[in-house]
Amino acid sequence: MKIYTKNDLKNEEFLKSFYSEIEFEALNDVAKIIEDIKLRKDSALIEYCKRFNDGDFQNSDDFLVSENEIEEAYKKTDKKTIETIKIAQKNVFEFAKKQFDCIKELEIKMGDSILGHKIVPINSVLCYVPGGNYPLPSSCIMTVTPAKVAGVKNIYLTSPRIKPQTIVAAHISGADRIYKLGGAQAVSAFAYGTESINPVDKIAGPGNKYVTFAKKYVYGKCDIDFLAGPSEVLIVADDTANPKLISADMLAQAEHDKDARAYLITTSKKLAEDVEKSARAQLSNLETKEIAEIAFEKSVCVVVEHISEAVEIANLRAPEHLELMFKGAEDKAFEFKNYGSLFIGQNCAEVFGDYCSGTNHVLPTNKASRYTGGLSVFDFIKILTYQNIDKKTAKTLAETASNLAEAEGLFAHKLASDLRK
Repeated sequence: MKIYTKNDLKNEEFLKSFYSEIEFEALNDVAKIIEDIKLRKDSALIEYCKRFNDGDFQNSDDFLVSENEIEEAYKKTDKKTIETIKIAQKNVFEFAKKQFDCIKELEIKMGDSILGHKIVPINSVLCYVPGGNYPLPSSCIMTVTPAKVAGVKNIYLTSPRIKPQTIVAAHISGADRIYKLGGAQAVSAFAYGTESINPVDKIAGPGNKYVTFAKKYVYGKCDIDFLAGPSEVLIVADDTANPKLISADMLAQAEHDKDARAYLITTSKKLAEDVEKSARAQLSNLETKEIAEIAFEKSVCVVVEHISEAVEIANLRAPEHLELMFKGAEDKAFEFKNYGSLFIGQNCAEVFGDYCSGTNHVLPTNKASRYTGGLSVFDFIKILTYQNIDKKTAKTLAETASNLAEAEGLFAHKLASDLRK
């Protein structure tokens, strides 16, 4: 972990390591895969899965996890894991249900006219669950559950090299169909459709930079949640914080991926040094050291004089996860504006949000939290407006609409208004 001070904040090396973004546009090979899937459909999908070691499929019937395979997955997954999945899913379901209950249908009267909006679930979604370095049953819970609460009719889930515990989590969460596909080829197949796969209205879920670019490429053909790349955490701390907790939380992000990032902003240089030492000690016994150590080496600490400076820097960085471990954090918390999810106090481990507290772990990275929050039940609904205008109100509206149409030079608009005067 590189430690910087306030004097380094305009240093080119610091700016590159702290504020850098992953460049998705450079991934031209992904675009070629997507176009090939569009053209050759299932046959191309089978070829790419073999090429990338995502499955040796003989035909398109092999893409789908069968009922027998679901039964086998339960047998291969220990009872403790199954019960843990159920507990976590219940917490996420209950939070999503409370979110959904916040949304109300609207109807107002304007004279004898009615204007309003309805809440309509999206018809079909694909929940993408990564399967590269580790199986992630938790991502099944986080993507399928809010879609289920929202009332989505067709919920499909796909994960490459899918593991039994992932199948079990997808089934418990309520996926209608579970697939064994992954990568850009899976994103393309569900965006455009193939002989065996129906195109969906939306694709949601985390993935590596190739999956993320594929989502960016197909956006418009279908909707996506947002561009969520490698994981990141930013921790703001002072000298009252526990360095062991901080280093553990940083390593928890670092072990996701070699491109993952962990950041620390602190008012105490001693704390920064203690965190570094603690991380080295924890890495020595960490089973995921091979990945975590590489990501941690690329991580950054900034030593500032005041927490107010940390607020400013954190809001500019707009991290995926933001942890606050300083005295008076509760009072300062809402000065932080840009983050995917916020964790206040030393008891509030970011991994609780990853797994089981109830909030969602599919969150914006790469500074996207400047303009969006994390995945939620709101991502799986549409707010559709409607109006029913009576004749008297139509005459009043027609005058205004006619004048605006004339000002814009749109005379068919004016005609349609004038005929209702």
